[in-house]
Amino acid sequence: MMSTLRKHLVMALGVAVLLAAEVATAVAEPNGPSRAAQLRQDTQAIHALGISGVQARAIAPDGGQSVATSGTADLKTGRPVPSNGYFRMASTSKTLVATVVLQLESEGRLSLDDTVEHWLPGVVRGNGNDGSAITIRQLLQHTSGIHDGLPGYTTPTEYYQQRHHVYGPEQLVARAMSHAPDFPPGEGWQYSNTGYVLLATVIHKVTGRPAHREIEDRILRPLGLGRTRWTGTSPTLPRPHAQAYQLFGPGSLVDVTDQIPVDHENLAFVTTTRDENGFLRALLTGSLLPARQLAEMKRTVPVSAEVQQLWPGGRYGLGLVERPLSCGGTYWSHEGGDGGYITLNGVTDDGTRSAVVSMSEARGDSLEHILGQEGAGSTLIDHALCAGGSNTP
Repeated sequence: MMSTLRKHLVMALGVAVLLAAEVATAVAEPNGPSRAAQLRQDTQAIHALGISGVQARAIAPDGGQSVATSGTADLKTGRPVPSNGYFRMASTSKTLVATVVLQLESEGRLSLDDTVEHWLPGVVRGNGNDGSAITIRQLLQHTSGIHDGLPGYTTPTEYYQQRHHVYGPEQLVARAMSHAPDFPPGEGWQYSNTGYVLLATVIHKVTGRPAHREIEDRILRPLGLGRTRWTGTSPTLPRPHAQAYQLFGPGSLVDVTDQIPVDHENLAFVTTTRDENGFLRALLTGSLLPARQLAEMKRTVPVSAEVQQLWPGGRYGLGLVERPLSCGGTYWSHEGGDGGYITLNGVTDDGTRSAVVSMSEARGDSLEHILGQEGAGSTLIDHALCAGGSNTP
């Protein structure tokens, strides 16, 4: 989710429904509803919260896909939600960044125990911040203590004022350096987008190329994920896509589709449910990382009490989140949310089952509504991954 852990996710309350359209492929299950029927029910449950548009895709071990949509893509025209619509990847792209860092580690070009000072001398300094005491691993795992300095908007006025601002990595890091650390390195956990700004800069320093180019050449092209694209400072998305909505308070529902991601170096990827499923499955089946690096990625620590409300039982690895399944075992994910688009995803430990749900309205005027949307999305993922029974090894 997580541009400053919902700092940018002022999520939307229910609105009048102009259109409800559900599309699903049918794959029969021996007991209970088919996978497609369950997915359709779960997208409808999310839509029933007042969320204008929902699209979801689940993939079974045999490769069979179930697709469902609910609601409308545009509250003005009532057009249906496209089942192959683009959405902003937001913080799910942190898993892309982490994968490249671990590939570089496997090639001997950096070490997870390297300090930030080693690669970016003088960058993390001031107000108690010390890059010589912070490792690459701690940036990846959000245990660096670096304060999250990304700007955000909390009112319609701020959105209209800031939506086309372009911030360079140096500006974003400088904002974080104006604050004291949240805790000494390695002695706590706090989600920090700034840490991933620094990781992208490290990738550039090591390879001589921007992080998004490394992501394209190392991950997207080899996997054939042609609908996952870096949009840079463009405020628009490719078509088709649902409009993104955000409610800032009663009567303040705003179409926030038009905006430049604050951290455009990391977060300016758009994708589809098909591509996001493809990436997560490739990662967990070992197609992108050697076994040792994938095992490092899956070494987790507990998240903060605040984030436990969003991810009950959740633990954070290196750009990857581990969460429990109701049918036993755990799954891996990294949700993303920014500018009205909120996406949850999950893949089983063996990479054989996966699911992605993208919601194009954020309801965040109260903790109750934030947790309600989060819970409904998590339920959809859990049902899709548990469709075949127990996942306990």
